[in-house]
Amino acid sequence: MKASYQPRDVEQAAQSYWDEHGSFAVQRDNTKEKFYCLSMLPYPSGKLHMGHVRNYTIGDVIARYQRMQGKNVLQPMGWDAFGMPAENAAIANQVPPAEWTAGNIKEMRRQLKQLGFAYDWQRELATCHPDYYRWEQWFFAKLFKKGLAYRKSAEVNWCETDQTVLANEQVVDGCCWRCGKPVTRREMAQWFIRITAYAQELLDGIDQLEGWPEQVRTMQRNWIGRSEGVDIRFALERPLPTGEDALEVYTTRPDTLLGATFAVVAPQHPVAEFAAQSNPEAAGFIKGLLASGKLTDAQLATQEKLGIATDFYAIHPLTGERLPIWVANFVVMSYGSGAVMSVPGHDERDHAFARKYGLPIKQVIAKRPRPQRESKSAGGKSTGGAAGNGNDARYDADTWRDWYADKHGIETVNSGEFSGLDFQSAFNAVADRLEQEGKGKRTVNFRLRDWGVSRQRYWGAPIPIIHCGKCGPQAVPEADLPVTLPTDVRFEGVGSPLLQMPAFLDAPCPACGGPGRRETDTFDTFMESSWYYLRYACPRQADAMLDGEADYWAPVDQYIGGIEHAILHLLYARFYHKLLRDEGLVHSDEPFTRLLTQGMVLMGGVKMAKSRGNTVDPQAMIDRYGADTVRLFSMFAAPPDQSLEWSDSAVEGAHRFLKRLWKLAAAHAQACSRAGLRGGPPPLDADNLSEARKALRRKTHETIAKVSDDFARRQTFNTAIAAVMELSNALGAFAERGNAERGAAGGKEGKRGGGGRASPSGASPSGESPDSDGQNLAAEREAIAAALLLLSPIVPHICHVLWSALHGERAGCIMNEPWPEVDESALARDRVEMAVQVNGKLRARMQVAAGLGKEAAEQAALAQENVRRHLAGGEVRKVIFVPDKLVSLVVK
Repeated sequence: MKASYQPRDVEQAAQSYWDEHGSFAVQRDNTKEKFYCLSMLPYPSGKLHMGHVRNYTIGDVIARYQRMQGKNVLQPMGWDAFGMPAENAAIANQVPPAEWTAGNIKEMRRQLKQLGFAYDWQRELATCHPDYYRWEQWFFAKLFKKGLAYRKSAEVNWCETDQTVLANEQVVDGCCWRCGKPVTRREMAQWFIRITAYAQELLDGIDQLEGWPEQVRTMQRNWIGRSEGVDIRFALERPLPTGEDALEVYTTRPDTLLGATFAVVAPQHPVAEFAAQSNPEAAGFIKGLLASGKLTDAQLATQEKLGIATDFYAIHPLTGERLPIWVANFVVMSYGSGAVMSVPGHDERDHAFARKYGLPIKQVIAKRPRPQRESKSAGGKSTGGAAGNGNDARYDADTWRDWYADKHGIETVNSGEFSGLDFQSAFNAVADRLEQEGKGKRTVNFRLRDWGVSRQRYWGAPIPIIHCGKCGPQAVPEADLPVTLPTDVRFEGVGSPLLQMPAFLDAPCPACGGPGRRETDTFDTFMESSWYYLRYACPRQADAMLDGEADYWAPVDQYIGGIEHAILHLLYARFYHKLLRDEGLVHSDEPFTRLLTQGMVLMGGVKMAKSRGNTVDPQAMIDRYGADTVRLFSMFAAPPDQSLEWSDSAVEGAHRFLKRLWKLAAAHAQACSRAGLRGGPPPLDADNLSEARKALRRKTHETIAKVSDDFARRQTFNTAIAAVMELSNALGAFAERGNAERGAAGGKEGKRGGGGRASPSGASPSGESPDSDGQNLAAEREAIAAALLLLSPIVPHICHVLWSALHGERAGCIMNEPWPEVDESALARDRVEMAVQVNGKLRARMQVAAGLGKEAAEQAALAQENVRRHLAGGEVRKVIFVPDKLVSLVVK
């Protein structure tokens, strides 16, 4: 065993052993509890960044720990290989995306292996391989035939930079989630999957995801956005030329219906369309809105509210009042009917709009008790109360906030026969009246919209549809799958090269045999990542999308990835899993049992990014310090779910700790060798230990208990590492005392003329005889073995080599060892250290018998010299006693 730590040699030795023994390959084993640990698969960008390293280290730590728990652990790795970056790189470098992607995968695979991650590489997959996306195409064809996949012309989010459609979930603050450029709206024929058909089940299932962060569950609930409300028909004063005679409006607050003073429609609404035909000013306004493309949720929320009046009026369904209809920039056609009733007294957006254009504002709800009385006309309509226009001094900018309140503790006012009701009573009363008169109905709505899965790019899985002028869109027959994406392509300007490839485009119609044309849109890459975790179970299955292995391994027991995927990926994967379940391909309801969302890696307080010039190359760190140092730092710097601040000094500190660990183990091995104990020290005699040995053993088992809880329950690996560092300090102090005692014993022998060799362990601090029985070394060995076992999931290379060096050939691989168990008897204490305070200030520490009573502890405290000095003859008025920990004296 070398005296100093050489990371490169250590890591090469460990990795060679793992490769030769196939240490990470796993098969189904019904005699063991299975554990499926998975980190979100990476995009093969060509080089690992520190975010990758942290994410995959977290997963590897958990997987290795669970293996030591005796479980059958699966931890695979693959590549989310389709997508726009490869296509953009191909355009820039004139390299086909397939070639660029394959080269990147090769390099990233090398780096992952260099970090020692315990992946079952025989299960590796890449989503760009036809043997993978073939089954995605097969499944889409089934969904198409069942009516769950469909094509329609719709207003979509369009990224001009990437020349592709984006799902709502892929628009972040009005910009493309990938390139960060502004997104516009465009009408286009697209393919959709009916995720809305599963909206309620997806919502209900969130309550069962107890192992998920509450933040993620809340984000999904909000995105699904279930609301109970009423669809209301506002009759049009004059019908549209198309014959439509009503404005359909959905509201979750029918209790405020009497406060509606105008209606607003989206610029694409039929009312807006016909208003533009007769009103040049309205036509110009609407044209400007559509041309701006600023019609996404984020843009609507922040931009100035603008509108223009039309010459159309809606009739209030309860009062018969004429409500002017406006076109405005804060209503989206794709949500609901594209029309809203505006209640400016109780909606911030409507209030701002009404004040801007001088529209009436009316209060119809208030906190109890009611602030004013009202009178009713014979017709039951409100004639009193707060009503006015936006210029009325009573309606300052904050008034609406005073009127609006949560649904609890409010009542209706100025609402005729509906006045004086709480929220639910008013909701029911108004809904009942509307339903009785055929002017509305109770409805459950969801914010969630169907998933747009087609993209206008080349580097993606072809959508398996053939368009026929006679038969319409037809699914490609199973026998003709996969529809293989041509890989030998050249990019010439904007647009997909598939459009210029007749060999790909031309295909006979599966229904009539006539000429057809293949779909040139490709799948959204989230299609591939929505089911990859199941394909890992049977990656070489050529005859089916999934087989029984998927049911054995699913669901994933621990999933690790960024919180930025809370909606984009995690919701889609939950939906796709239910589609697969309903097709009989799996028999579980949810894909991921426990979710850990790791924090970001920061440099100078901001996220590492090439664009900011603040990245650290993991390869350079590995080359300088070794993979274990990089792994240790990434786990020690912060809890896994919190952001990690990069620190060069902390990396160096992690490296120093590993060198010290190596030195402790090497010194122990040398001491055993000098004592003639080449097979290791004798078994520890736990019933006959000196105080020093008891203290070290107690620290060893306290550490095992602490680290076990940190790994299993808390998943705070930073505190686990800190606990092992404390154990190593205690071990070092114990060994140093032993060395000093051995030296003292040797000196005495020399003076007596014995000239003999010093024993491996000397007298204890209490004056006990030298360690002729090897029990000091036995206590050391237990502590070192515990430290190596506890650290092996985090720094597997050094622990593998040290374990083998200390235990010899008989030891085998440390990763196959069981997790250490706590010996409760080792935790018992004969004596404890108690703190003594005088008037809240620490004045002494004393060693006393464990379990000492209050009176005896008080007497022992009063006997301490420094305590007597600070009492200075004063009277002890009060004694605070915490057993085995504290005596606090309050002196007058």
